[in-house]
Amino acid sequence: MVKTEKDLKTKDSPTDEELIARFQQGDNYAFDLLVKRYKDPLMNFVFRFVGEREEAEDIVQETFLRLFKNKHYYREIAKFSTWIYTIAGNLAKTELRRRRRRKLLSISSFMTSEKDYDIPDEESNPERETNTVVTDRIIQKAIDKLSPKFKQVIILRDIQGFSYEEIAEIVGIPLGTVKSRVNRARLKLQEDLKHLMNEQ
Repeated sequence: MVKTEKDLKTKDSPTDEELIARFQQGDNYAFDLLVKRYKDPLMNFVFRFVGEREEAEDIVQETFLRLFKNKHYYREIAKFSTWIYTIAGNLAKTELRRRRRRKLLSISSFMTSEKDYDIPDEESNPERETNTVVTDRIIQKAIDKLSPKFKQVIILRDIQGFSYEEIAEIVGIPLGTVKSRVNRARLKLQEDLKHLMNEQ
């Protein structure tokens, strides 16, 4: 299970809401702490969404840039995590729409980005590592085939570990719609994974 931002907090550390309040008052160190807390979880979320490491890095960087420039737009009527994931999700969806217009959305684009993760370790078990890389690639290939509305909810739920209620806030849709989309995405993934595993 990938660590979420919740795992990065201890009972003694300030809450996200306390940090953004401090940042709104001019404490730039609080901003640095938020970046440290959210950089990896957001990178995982966006990378799973767009399938390209370089684009994911750009989107996460743009997310933090918008946080920095628009800090006063945040109001504590929603959780900070909801607010920042909404920004990142919207930027990722915009990128997918751009890519569709350029007709570049394809499985081959994901396969090239995977090379960044394929670094051999002489001390490890090559067969086991190859199987892990292949399995992860197969799962990502299946996720890439989902439409953006299904892809977003399944990543937030099954990879990032958000509750259905939190996802409803992030995506801006009713709770019932979230549950329906997650269920449909899971069924589609099961179907595609069975097919992709048979191809290996």
